[in-house]
Amino acid sequence: MSASLTVAIKQAARELGFDAVGISLLPTQTNPAANLNHEASAGDLLDRLQEWLRRGYHATMAWMVRDPERRADPTRVLPGCRSIISVGMNYYTDYRADERQGNGRIARYAWGLDYHKILGDKLAQLAERIGALAPASLNRAYVDTGPVMEKAWAQQAGLGWIGKHSNLVSTDFGSWLLLGEILTTLELEPDEAGTDLCGSCTLCIQACPTGAITEPYVVDAGRCISYLTIELRGTEPPIAEDLRRELGNRIFGCDDCLDICPYNVQAGPTTEPGFQPSPLTGAPSLLALTKMDEQTFATTFKHSPIRRAKYAGLQRNLSWALSNETAPTIIKDNISWHFPMPGANTTPWQLEGTVQALQQSGFTDLVCVQNKTVVIDTFKGEDL
Repeated sequence: MSASLTVAIKQAARELGFDAVGISLLPTQTNPAANLNHEASAGDLLDRLQEWLRRGYHATMAWMVRDPERRADPTRVLPGCRSIISVGMNYYTDYRADERQGNGRIARYAWGLDYHKILGDKLAQLAERIGALAPASLNRAYVDTGPVMEKAWAQQAGLGWIGKHSNLVSTDFGSWLLLGEILTTLELEPDEAGTDLCGSCTLCIQACPTGAITEPYVVDAGRCISYLTIELRGTEPPIAEDLRRELGNRIFGCDDCLDICPYNVQAGPTTEPGFQPSPLTGAPSLLALTKMDEQTFATTFKHSPIRRAKYAGLQRNLSWALSNETAPTIIKDNISWHFPMPGANTTPWQLEGTVQALQQSGFTDLVCVQNKTVVIDTFKGEDL
């Protein structure tokens, strides 16, 4: 029964559009050998999580500190949990983003519709099918939303392995899998765990602009651009100037450590239309986005992962990107400039970020703010 049910569940997952599906089995006192070939026991996961937290690598994400034992042990999330069904969807597109000067950069997973919705709807349907196949089972689905260490369980389920950038790597899809899982009380047939194939490669570590990968497999969120542009609230104090400069024109997330992975050569484009970029996400104009008011932001990004940053966070990110882009231009030209900021929606940190960037670039003769415009005069205060 277990083998046939496992086959039926996997078939259903693929029919629903999942590109990868695998199963891990939780060990029990009567079956302690269930997971001998992996590192994803509750005790191992808890030790790794607590060490990461001890180092303070969660930065301001206080929710990570709450009840780590529950996060590491699926049976505390779903009592009686015996198996975890891990699924993945390829989100790679062969579209090349327009990154010319004046445009920002958005992480690939946020080019299209919100993956929580895409995967979540499919997982809900899969859970319904499992319930029909095994009415007595209890099933709970998550897409990057619940207290589940999904990458560790995805590796145990054979979807790939956790690379040195701490993301899942697949021989079939490279670094371009979005993950979800169903916790179930069913005892299913487990897959062989994924084997780490990174070898001596350190390209992802070298590619990180901010040095956030402090050692293989360990990421300091406080230096990670994805954290800085998404999870760090827009109302938080300014970040260090050297860190801000390394963000470049990235306004939501970062793909540098993913892009460089050699296993991406095997990845083909996704068949899911929801992951295709829109004109806005494929060529995001920095100045146009700064003119967006909060209501327009809510409407524009209602079905996008970008809403996670919130309006204040995105506007702060835009101010960083503009500061990073304008300072070199001013230095090169070595003339006086008026640098206009957006009008009615200009926020204090937009002006502050630009002023700080210009002052630290050597414009100390005169830097002031007039009618929400940063005015710089390097020629002894002469009128422009």
